[in-house]
Amino acid sequence: MKAIVYTQHGLPIADPASLIDFDLPRPAPGPRDLLVEVRAVSVNPVDTKVRKGSAVTEPRVLGWDAAGVVRAIGDQVTLFKPGDEVFYAGSIVRPGSYSEFHLVDERIAGRKPANLGFADAAALPLTSLTAWELLFDRVQAQEGGDRGKTLLIVGAGGGVGSILVQLARRLTGLTVIGTASRPETQEWVAALGAHHVIDHAQPMRPQLERHGFKNVDIAISLTHTGQHYAQLVDMLAPQGKLALIDDPDALDAMALKRKSISLHWELMFTRSMFETPDMIRQHHILDRVAKLIDDGVLKTTVGEHFGKIDAANLRRAHALIESNKARGKAVLEGF
Repeated sequence: MKAIVYTQHGLPIADPASLIDFDLPRPAPGPRDLLVEVRAVSVNPVDTKVRKGSAVTEPRVLGWDAAGVVRAIGDQVTLFKPGDEVFYAGSIVRPGSYSEFHLVDERIAGRKPANLGFADAAALPLTSLTAWELLFDRVQAQEGGDRGKTLLIVGAGGGVGSILVQLARRLTGLTVIGTASRPETQEWVAALGAHHVIDHAQPMRPQLERHGFKNVDIAISLTHTGQHYAQLVDMLAPQGKLALIDDPDALDAMALKRKSISLHWELMFTRSMFETPDMIRQHHILDRVAKLIDDGVLKTTVGEHFGKIDAANLRRAHALIESNKARGKAVLEGF
């Protein structure tokens, strides 16, 4: 089967050897696996981080977001059957989705939204799961609740932010304040439903105060947390909540003590990596997201379509992600 791999970590994405077209055997499903014919993928920052930082001794397939059709199932599968259309974010400890056929545990796959094509669906799983877990599992926002409370989302124009803004605005009573540093991403965040948009490239407290807020109850930082950390601690209300997904070089938790701020770290891969008892929750989240899409409550967050799934186009998509100028998600479709 066709696949796109890297064989040497750390190469600049402009180097044609950083991602190459390759041929691999078609895998066979394990007991709870779906064998999926991949129709579309999307590219996430984790794809570029693994390519640059994880050494390999054999070709490694990257990519976790995918949408496709189930072609075979393991003997313990109960949630899907061959012919079902699915979308999912995969497991970081298994081969990725940049391949014609891919294995995924049924407990972390969902039914593809009926109203979306494969490319639009592939843009959603990793960011939707991350955003949902941040909002409802980590900082424990309440569906239909939290009226009068404020949520600050740093980096609201990226893939996770684009879903998080929608979830918070549509499903909770939180006042949503998104940050974006460029006019086009500021417009994007406002269009997604943020009540207010501020610029994280400028001091944030004065902007917050101009909108009438002294503090925020919850801050979710999706990018450059180390750079913004002191401001976030300052802006958070006493007994507030801080959540993040990125990897700052250092994080001094002592700064949180005076205000009794709680710290929440989110990694979407945790449930599948450790096969936690609640691993199937990701299946339920994705099914819920699909229904919200089909009901018109949420919309896909495709930013740019890079064409068919091959090494050259994936290198272009990785370059966009590494530029930190992506708006929404980068998708590819077909082999």
